[in-house]
Amino acid sequence: MSHARRQGPLAGLKVIEMAGIGPVPLAGLMLSEMGARVLRVERLKTGRAFLDLPDAFNLDIHGRETLKVDLKRPEGVELVTQLAAASDVLIEGFRPGVMERLGLGPEPLLERHEGLVYGRMTGFGQDGPLASRAGHDLTYLALSGVLHAIGPADGKPVPPLNLAADYGGGTMFLITGVLAALFERSRSGKGQVVDTAMIDGASMLAAPFFAFMGAGIWQDRRGSNLLDSGCPFYDTYATADGRHVAVACLEPQFFAEFARLLPLDEHLATAQYDLAHWPAMREAIAARLVGKPRDEWAALFADTDACVAPVLSLAEAPSHPHNLARKTHRDVGALKRPGPAPRFSRTPSQVAQPPSAQPAAKLLTEFGLDREQTLALAEQGVIGN
Repeated sequence: MSHARRQGPLAGLKVIEMAGIGPVPLAGLMLSEMGARVLRVERLKTGRAFLDLPDAFNLDIHGRETLKVDLKRPEGVELVTQLAAASDVLIEGFRPGVMERLGLGPEPLLERHEGLVYGRMTGFGQDGPLASRAGHDLTYLALSGVLHAIGPADGKPVPPLNLAADYGGGTMFLITGVLAALFERSRSGKGQVVDTAMIDGASMLAAPFFAFMGAGIWQDRRGSNLLDSGCPFYDTYATADGRHVAVACLEPQFFAEFARLLPLDEHLATAQYDLAHWPAMREAIAARLVGKPRDEWAALFADTDACVAPVLSLAEAPSHPHNLARKTHRDVGALKRPGPAPRFSRTPSQVAQPPSAQPAAKLLTEFGLDREQTLALAEQGVIGN
């Protein structure tokens, strides 16, 4: 996507993304698809990537321009400082102190450009006894209490991919913080540091469950509550073909529809929230659902409010009629991927494309740097493509 053709609610915004893995690149992708011009700064010499994907499938670089910089040389540090001074936002995902050691911490960059929004992403935050420790999504979920709550009552905690802490508690909170800081800057004229910690974000996502527990309506025990598979009408069930359906008929009117179509015996159908009946209800639901293939059940419940859905695989989901109608997934060359979200009525986002090669010197002049300076940096080996 050429910067000249960018559209979306963030068109005109310039973002520096310090290259990394996980939540920061997803934030860069989303900001890019909403119209921001995102320049990804990579170190000139890097080791093998954690996931070495071909460019066509590497969403960490789609929708951006990439500049490789030797950050061990003062000329490279000064270059990134200049780029940040010409930008609105910088986002980075290193451990605390790394950017400071490079000479690119918030203090010198904000001194040069007081309107810069400096978005930081870490697992544990910029301070605290674990701030310098390594971790991953599962680590932060474990310490937030969230992981303990996910899984069956008679089994171990189950990793929810790396969606909850990395992308839910990380990417989404980073974007929220950056956009909030940009709004505040529109009134004060000043930028600030946004300290995004995945453990904070994962904890905040669980705020309603802390409220439920405080009110005495949630047990601190896995698989024992309304939304954690403890409830027979909010769970997944095996079908005759070894696949599954999801049953989520929490409200009485939805449960009544489900019970009518399944069907469920009347003494169970009229005892939705009688916990004494839940074991028998679960057995009855399981026995009925295992009697037919998944897609037969999906067809039966398709036009109802019984809140029953087939559990689709990642490969199946793009072909579901609703996803097709909404164009929820898009084809980008050989890659089929979810399209931009959320959707805007007047300033629609654009699907990010793999980057096209652009000489570093030309790229930098478009960011306001002097052409002779950029050519000299290229000749000296400070920058590369």
